[in-house]
Amino acid sequence: SVYGASMAIADLGFRGEIADLYHRYRHGYRPAVLDAITGIFGLTNDDLAVDVGCGTGQLTLPIAARVRAVIGVDPERDMLQRARDAARDAGVANVTWMLGADIDLPAIRALLGDGSVGVVTVGQALHWMDHRTLFANVAPLLRPGGGIAVVTNGTPLWLHDTDWSRALRQFLEQWLNTEVKSGCGTDDQSQRRYREALAAAGYEVHSAAVDYDVELTLDELVGGLYSALGVDRLPPPSERPAVAEQVRRIIAPRDLVTEHVHVAILAGRMRRPPPALCLRD
Repeated sequence: SVYGASMAIADLGFRGEIADLYHRYRHGYRPAVLDAITGIFGLTNDDLAVDVGCGTGQLTLPIAARVRAVIGVDPERDMLQRARDAARDAGVANVTWMLGADIDLPAIRALLGDGSVGVVTVGQALHWMDHRTLFANVAPLLRPGGGIAVVTNGTPLWLHDTDWSRALRQFLEQWLNTEVKSGCGTDDQSQRRYREALAAAGYEVHSAAVDYDVELTLDELVGGLYSALGVDRLPPPSERPAVAEQVRRIIAPRDLVTEHVHVAILAGRMRRPPPALCLRD
């Protein structure tokens, strides 16, 4: 998002029309991302997964194909309803949707029991959360070799090292009358902070990355911006043609811009217990 808050206590604005915009315009997760998560934690069809800050299910639904069942957790009812619709449309029946936030991990632990979960995922949402408390609360839930995967799904559109992105950031700052420099957890400093916190919480830390390029149309570029604003800053329909025209001028004379998407996977894995010793009498 363009602005920051705590997921556990704030209204983040991802409701109403924003839920549809988020589902339509946010990038999904490529199979290589799921392959990496599955491999790091050795996920099987016997595992349970929990996706915290699940949004409209972009990561929840593909994870569901790799495990027995998933709980998708999000504080916005409209996001969860859109996720339910997406699961129904895709024929995915092994997901339970829970209205909640990162602070509800102890309740999930009480429900499922210790050592019951193969992976807890957080996709592009950790910057809303108290990550140190989250990492500590996740640990008792995990089976040996399981863990937590923090997945950042690309740098915000306004922070790329390209002419069109710099012009887009200048336009946003003038329009919103505020700086828009937050990397939403994708920046090196945040990634280093998460890595250090995982290690301090006792996890083995692993990392992986998936990179690809995608071409964005004007509609996709504007829709992606709207999906990050929150409902309170979304312009009324009467003003949207003017916004689209401003963005069109930014990318002119091109009809498409190329976005480089860097998906960073930061994985904290529970240490496996040492093998039992067989001692002779």
